[in-house]
Amino acid sequence: MIVKMMKYDIVLFAAERDRFIESLRESGMVDITTSGWEPTESDRNLLLDIEARTKALAAFDALDSEAKTTATVDAERVFECYTEAQAAIAAAKGDIARLEKSVEEWTPWGDFDTEHLAALAKAGVVLRYFVTSTSTFDKGAEEWMAKYNISLVSTADSQARFVVIGDGTEQVDVDAQELKAPTMSLKQLSAAVAQAQARVEAAEQTIVACAAHRAVIEAELLSLKRELQNVKISSSADQAADGLLLVLEGWAEQANAPKVDALLDASPNTVYLKSNPTPEDNTPVKLKNNRYARIFELVGNMYALPKYGTIDLTPFFAPFYMLFFAICLCDAGYGAVILAAGLGLLFKGGKNLRQAALFSTVCGVASVAFGFAANSFFGMTISDAPLFEDLKFLDFQNQFFYASLGIGIFQILFGMAINIVMTATTYGIKNALGQIGWFLLIFSSCAAGVAGMAGAEWYSFSSVAYMATVAVALVLMLLLNKPSFNIFANFGVGLWDTYNNITGLLSDLLSYIRLFAIGLSGGVLALVFNSLAMGLTGLDAGIEQFTVGTLFQIIGASAILLVGHGINLFMSAISSFVHPMRLTFVEFFKNAGFEMGTRAFEPLKNE
Repeated sequence: MIVKMMKYDIVLFAAERDRFIESLRESGMVDITTSGWEPTESDRNLLLDIEARTKALAAFDALDSEAKTTATVDAERVFECYTEAQAAIAAAKGDIARLEKSVEEWTPWGDFDTEHLAALAKAGVVLRYFVTSTSTFDKGAEEWMAKYNISLVSTADSQARFVVIGDGTEQVDVDAQELKAPTMSLKQLSAAVAQAQARVEAAEQTIVACAAHRAVIEAELLSLKRELQNVKISSSADQAADGLLLVLEGWAEQANAPKVDALLDASPNTVYLKSNPTPEDNTPVKLKNNRYARIFELVGNMYALPKYGTIDLTPFFAPFYMLFFAICLCDAGYGAVILAAGLGLLFKGGKNLRQAALFSTVCGVASVAFGFAANSFFGMTISDAPLFEDLKFLDFQNQFFYASLGIGIFQILFGMAINIVMTATTYGIKNALGQIGWFLLIFSSCAAGVAGMAGAEWYSFSSVAYMATVAVALVLMLLLNKPSFNIFANFGVGLWDTYNNITGLLSDLLSYIRLFAIGLSGGVLALVFNSLAMGLTGLDAGIEQFTVGTLFQIIGASAILLVGHGINLFMSAISSFVHPMRLTFVEFFKNAGFEMGTRAFEPLKNE
């Protein structure tokens, strides 16, 4: 659900700004509106400083070192030392890349002494280096050697490398690329690479030493963030009385309003007005859900927070998302891998990964359950095992196509029902009549179809009860959908909405077929990899006698299974994560009337 908020309009002396903001930070309960802030040149420099120190801390986190020190040291000096070390690493790695390229280029020429080459050049004997394809060299060698003093050095890698010996002034006309004469021998190049690598290691040790002082960088980063907050608050606040007064807009949770009132009452030279948010306000949003729904806030936050004054759909889409994930994965073995990964993150991943770990765990549990019901374990049929041969399993391939459509219809109707309740609660029942009409039409048509298949003629498509329900739905859809319009305008708007809704609902419903398609494709691929592993290694014929060859057969089959199922699990997991998200954000959110919020509740606080 969305936490209730209280709005505060605060007036204080501009000179009291820093003291007042610090008191809000200590309370950790008030969010100050800073929308409309335009950064100046100094503000942009402040943002760059924050980004640079954030990257420095990320680099420290990437190190294995856990060394810390309590020695007093200047934060600026530590950061400067870190940036110098990073620059040294970048320069050394650039040198390594250049030198290794030279080593690769000159290795086929063999070992050579640059001092000896320089002595030859001083004596008037200059070597010029050329490279071309061996086929080109073979075609032109006779002609070239007749004109120039050529010595073939190497024909490795289908490349002919040769030198032209002369005094350096002759024009050499050959179909080959001339290389710049080497300045270092291979031994010297290798030594230079080793020296550059040593510079990298030394700079990395410097960074490790800087990481021991990470606390001062963290403190400086917090100080810079506070400074940025102060700048944003001051820049976005309204000024009055020739700049003597500041007018701030603040927000607090309604439950914390008495504490905030006491804080503001105790603040000298401060006046405030408290009010409930209005639809025109850009009210910050904070969600508060139970433990289960809170796990799926991870999914909802990837799209947007709901608008304040509407409804938080997280508790409503959470069970659907978990089910859709399981359907798309559709294998108990793959689900067990996801579950194991989630449990591993839960116990070893730390606090920051707890929500992702819980998300993987619940989706893994659902996938194991549905995969078992669908009779699949790493592509193998569970019912083939004697222990489970008497159980009745779901025939996913032959039965689930229509089930996926049924699930889609149910979620669409569920979303529409939420939208009706929300609209009627917020704007009155008369503003929800058009939506009620559409709900009745779709629900009654589905009920008539089910009743007809069940032989209940009293509510079939030709029954009076169904016709009466459709008539009521059409009146609501076409004549009462806009209470403020006259009957003719209502009819025109209703016809246009009918076209949009029919085409939209059809595309929405077809999207749910992908649940069946993705689950089926993953299962088929699993079967294919199992068949490949057994067929290519000959194990499909069984093992008559265990020999050394059988051992190699088992190793080969295991390798194929590991790679094949690894690829399939990776692809299936991505599809299982993305497609349920699409069904949630596009189909469910649209039919449930989701409205997007623009800002989260972020109170000032001391970190």
